Amino acid sequence: MARIHLGHIFHLAGAPLLSESAHALVSIPEGALVVDDDGKIAFCGDRAGVPLKYRSTPVTDHRPGFVLPGFVDTHVHFPQTFAGDSYHGGQLQDWLEGRIYPAEARFADPDFARRAAVEFCDRRIASGTTAALVVGSAFREAQDALFAETARRGLRIVSGRGIQTVGPDAARPLLTSEDDVIRLAREEINKWHAADTGNVKTARLQVALIPRFALAVTTDTLKALGQLYDSVRDRGVYFHTHLNEDNRAGGGEIAATKQLYQVESCLDTYDGRFLPGSQVGGPSMLGRRSIMAHAVHCQDVELERMSQTGTSIAHCPVSQQFLGSGTMPWLKTVGSGVNISAGTDFGGGDEWPIPQVLAAAFKVHVGEPGDAAVSMHPAEMLFLGTLGGARALDMEERFGNFDVGKEADFVVIDPNRTPALRAVITEGVRSDDPRMARDQTLFGLLMRTRETSIAGTYVQGRRLQPPPPQRVTA
Repeated sequence: MARIHLGHIFHLAGAPLLSESAHALVSIPEGALVVDDDGKIAFCGDRAGVPLKYRSTPVTDHRPGFVLPGFVDTHVHFPQTFAGDSYHGGQLQDWLEGRIYPAEARFADPDFARRAAVEFCDRRIASGTTAALVVGSAFREAQDALFAETARRGLRIVSGRGIQTVGPDAARPLLTSEDDVIRLAREEINKWHAADTGNVKTARLQVALIPRFALAVTTDTLKALGQLYDSVRDRGVYFHTHLNEDNRAGGGEIAATKQLYQVESCLDTYDGRFLPGSQVGGPSMLGRRSIMAHAVHCQDVELERMSQTGTSIAHCPVSQQFLGSGTMPWLKTVGSGVNISAGTDFGGGDEWPIPQVLAAAFKVHVGEPGDAAVSMHPAEMLFLGTLGGARALDMEERFGNFDVGKEADFVVIDPNRTPALRAVITEGVRSDDPRMARDQTLFGLLMRTRETSIAGTYVQGRRLQPPPPQRVTA
C-alpha cells in the first residue's frame, strides 16, 4: 500500500555523469518520499509540499534518520561468503590457491550452500545493499540456492556461475570441462534469467556470464562464451569478470595474461581479440551490460574501449587495500568517460557495507601521488554507491535515485544506532555556507555509516526482513 517516508533525503537527481554529480546532489532535511501502491516513487520533496491526494496516506517517520537510494554492489563473491579476512600470506595467486579455492569448493555441499545463501542475503539486507552483481558458485545447486533465497527475501540480483576450465590443483574441484561449460551456462540462463516475473524489464532476478578471469579459461572457452553471449544479448543477459587487478612483478595477473595469450592488453581477451597479436578469435563480450571488476592498471586504450562500448568498471578499493593490488588512478579513469560503480569484492574485500567502500575510495584517492591526488566530492561517493551502480546494471531507468516513477529502492540510516555516527552528525563543525554544510553532512554520513547504522532496507517500497540479532555466548 502507499506510504510516506519522512527523513533527511539525499540523492542525485536526473541522469548526471559522475563528473556532474555535485551539481545533481539533492538534500532535503525535512524530506518526504511518497511510495505508491505499485512500489514506485510518486513524490520526493519537502514534507510540507506533499500533494493533497497523499495527505491521508500512512506515514513512517524515520527522523532523525536519513533516507538514501538503496546501495548497489557491482562486484561481490557468493562462494566467498565465509572467506572474508582469510590469511595465507603471499600475493593474489597464493591467496587464491591457499584459501579461496578451498573455501569455494565447500559449496559442492548443497546444505552448506543453502546456509551460505541465507547468510549472504542477511548481510546484504543488514548493509542496505538492494541490488548486487554476484560472482556465483561453480556448483549448480549452490546457484539454485542463491537465486531461490534472493527471490524469497525480495532482493535484486544479477549472478552467474563462476566459470573456470583450467587452473591449478587447488582449483580442480571448481573446473568445468569445455564440453559442459556452455551447456551449464545456458541452463542457468534458461532457468533463472527473469524467472520471477518473466520479463527482463521488471525482473529482480537476472543472469550473467562470468568467467573468473582470463587465466582461468582458454581461447576455446572465450570463443564459446562469446558465441553464447551473442545469442542471448537481446534477452538482457550480463557479462562480468575481473580485469587488470594485479600488476606486481614476478607473477602478476596482467603480465601472466599477456604472456599466455600473446595479446596487447588484458581487455582484448574479453573483446574477442584473444589470439596472438590481439587478432580476432570470436565475438566481443563488451557492452552496456558488461562490468569489469577492479580495472586498477588499465592502459589508456582499454579505458577508451570500455567507454566506447558502454562497459562499466566496478571499483573495489577495500579489496585493493586488502590484497595490495594498487590504486585505480581516479582522474585518469574518470576522464576517460567510462562509468564507474562500487564493489565490495567480498571476500577479497573484507567489508559488506557499500559506505565502507566509498570511505576507502576517498582515502586511497586523496593519497595518490602528486597531481593525481584528489579529494573526492561526497556527491561522487554517493554516485559510486547508488546511481553509478544502477547505470552499470543498465537499470538506471528503474532505480538509483528518487526521480518520480522509479521503483522505490532505498535505505534508512539512523545515526542513533551508531554512537560514533551520531557524534559526527550532531557535534561535527559545519560551514556557514549552506552548500558546504550540506556536503559536510553527507560526507560524514558516508564515511561513518556501518552495518549497525542501517535501520531499514526497502526494495520496491517493501521493507525487507533484517536478519535476527545474534546472541554471543561465552
